Amino acid sequence: MPSLAVITEQFASAADLMAGVLGAKDYKFAIIPHPVSSASSEQLLHSAELSVEQLLQHVVQAG
Repeated sequence: MPSLAVITEQFASAADLMAGVLGAKDYKFAIIPHPVSSASSEQLLHSAELSVEQLLQHVVQAG
């Protein structure tokens, strides 16, 4: 079953590196703007929409 982790831009390279170390070098991430903790509701909604778009792309590619 396809899955997609959500990570902020700030940590994308670290997540990519960790995925490789754990043997999942092609693991996909939805990458959203950083930071999340101080984001407004509008910014969080935008990030959620970005995540869904990336998830849909991943599912289509995996299918």
